[in-house]
Amino acid sequence: MTDTLKQQITRKCAELDIPLAGFASADRWEVPLFEPWVPEEFRPGSIFPEVKTVIVIGMPVSLPIVDTSPSIYYHELYRTVNALLDQNGYRIASFLTERGFPSVWVPRDGYGSIEVLKEKPVAFFSHRHAAYLAGLGNFGINNTLLTPEFGPRVRFASIFTEADIPSDTILEKPLCIRCMRCVNACPVNAIDGKDYPSGLTAKKACATRSEGLSKRFISPCGICIRVCPVGRDRAQYHREDMGIYDEGDARFSPYHRAWKHVRSYGGR
Repeated sequence: MTDTLKQQITRKCAELDIPLAGFASADRWEVPLFEPWVPEEFRPGSIFPEVKTVIVIGMPVSLPIVDTSPSIYYHELYRTVNALLDQNGYRIASFLTERGFPSVWVPRDGYGSIEVLKEKPVAFFSHRHAAYLAGLGNFGINNTLLTPEFGPRVRFASIFTEADIPSDTILEKPLCIRCMRCVNACPVNAIDGKDYPSGLTAKKACATRSEGLSKRFISPCGICIRVCPVGRDRAQYHREDMGIYDEGDARFSPYHRAWKHVRSYGGR
């Protein structure tokens, strides 16, 4: 029964054009895998006591658009993907509830504004940890979850369900190659280069930059995920040569001109 339900959910995700879906038993949060671990009050069972399984869905932010960041182009992409995640999370939760498995979706963000995030840089639930426990990827030194398909260029939402669904295998092999491109590219020096979770990103510095970009209508920043070499999406978009991000490389001057043009319009 549960295997059939898992297949139904996977098909539902495919119908909704959701490329990533993973499953994790709520019990996985109870066994710390590294320190610091997710505090008890942030675990699924503390938020939705009926939960047995957490379903994590992921949708990518398109690399060529991320390459223009920070820009109005990436700003609108980010908003669009967020809206789709929320809508589809709601649909999947409803799909399960109608079949006798009470379920709720958790929105992709859990804070009201950048100003709130600066004062309290934690949401009530971490989709990154959920995606990790659901086998969708593992952490890079820039504090994001890297996936084989899209590197860090992916957004997540989660569904808590009373259905008992088999978990996916946690991805053990690290995806981060420690190239330090994210460390060197960060405009506010928010990443110290230590392996996760030892080198947690300076969240306030990151949020402060986002606040400034938001006032210009070109948030979020996106630079650390733009320069990450991990992800099969690089081959899909013919952006495997990381020299594309070196300003002095004349081979890529058409790209640099395009990015400059996009960044020059639509924001303050």
